[in-house]
Amino acid sequence: MCGIVGLFCKSPELEPRLGEYLSAMLVQMNDRGPDSAGVAVYRDPAPEGVTKLTLYSADSAFDWGAVGGELVETRARHAVLLLEGDAAEVEARVGASFPEVRVMSAGQTIEIYKEVGLPHEFAERFRLTEFTGTHALGHTRMATESRVTTEGSHPFSTGHDLCLVHNGSLSNHNRLREELRYHGLTFQTENDTEVAAAYLTWRLREGDTLQAALESCLQALDGFYTFLVGTADGFAVLRDPIACKPAVLAETDDWVAMASEYRAIAVLPGATDARIWEPEPSVVYAWERMLVG
Repeated sequence: MCGIVGLFCKSPELEPRLGEYLSAMLVQMNDRGPDSAGVAVYRDPAPEGVTKLTLYSADSAFDWGAVGGELVETRARHAVLLLEGDAAEVEARVGASFPEVRVMSAGQTIEIYKEVGLPHEFAERFRLTEFTGTHALGHTRMATESRVTTEGSHPFSTGHDLCLVHNGSLSNHNRLREELRYHGLTFQTENDTEVAAAYLTWRLREGDTLQAALESCLQALDGFYTFLVGTADGFAVLRDPIACKPAVLAETDDWVAMASEYRAIAVLPGATDARIWEPEPSVVYAWERMLVG
């Protein structure tokens, strides 16, 4: 089942209300994914030479000050910190010093928040309406491939400023996980979506463009899926060759939106005048700030 939503602000005037619209879209997907929910929000770039980390602790009383750096804010059991250094080095250092803490995302602009429970409760708990930013992805999960845990919820981030949400199921994720471990990728869960995210990270690391990396998924990943991929500059959508999982795209002069069902897009301003279509199978659709600004 599962539900996916995404919103890309083409107009800067929309950015202050990103969280308001993202929250409304996510709540519309409540029935498609009652087990957990999560969002990736791109906003407030870290200064040069500084890495933004989103961290999670199962201990609600965890002392985030012990990690060091600048504590930007906390939401539920998540915290956003700014630490000096390269993202890979900072992530490795925090992981080694605080193994009980999960790195949800690392990069310059990305923040990931996810938790078990009903999506409408998640939206309230994480104060989604407060977020500003350039673009965001959301997911509501009905667990089929792994246990219902915070770590196993979407989005998954296995690369810096890169994340993936997924509706569907992969049949070859166990074999592919072992291949990716050979190439140095690590995994926190048994979720098949984390494998897909890691595959994209590997292909990008090997020099692929995002377009090429997604197109290679069509040969490397067996199963059925709709992917929504977030990057620092925008997002991209891909459906498998059969395209049995639902997806809708819509675009106006002010925004681009993607959702599993139109009802999540209908809450946006100007939705009745938007160009609306169903993404074709095996076709990559991408929007980036440099291309639409």
